[in-house]
Amino acid sequence: MRKFMDGFTLIELMMVIVILSVLLGIGVPSYRQYIQRANRADGTTALLRLSAAQERFFIANGTYATTAQLAAAPPAGLGLDGTERGYYELAIVAGAGGITAGYTASATAIAGENQADDDDCNSFTINERGQRAAFTDGGANSTDDCWR
Repeated sequence: MRKFMDGFTLIELMMVIVILSVLLGIGVPSYRQYIQRANRADGTTALLRLSAAQERFFIANGTYATTAQLAAAPPAGLGLDGTERGYYELAIVAGAGGITAGYTASATAIAGENQADDDDCNSFTINERGQRAAFTDGGANSTDDCWR
């Protein structure tokens, strides 16, 4: 009579490891891209809140706020302490005619965070007319893909 051995052979274990490696190799980068796309909302939402706060500030003061007035409480500032999750840094640049004529607000991914590795949508901008733009890490315009 033959005695049957229980367990797995080395070949079977190696096949399982190879299959798991392939699945992880596909799944992890896809998940990382998904997380980066989802975190873009932190920058775009912050810019939309900043734009609305700028309009309230302009009505009260007759001028737009600067970067120095971002964190100050209204009516002296916008009352924005940064983005909700902290993935982006906010800044305001005066328009061509000065800060009374317009502004361009930007949200740039903070170095050292996961979002800084988002080469497709590294920074977002919005101006006083509501015109939106987004740029890749290399400076190319990627507005249509990023402001969704």
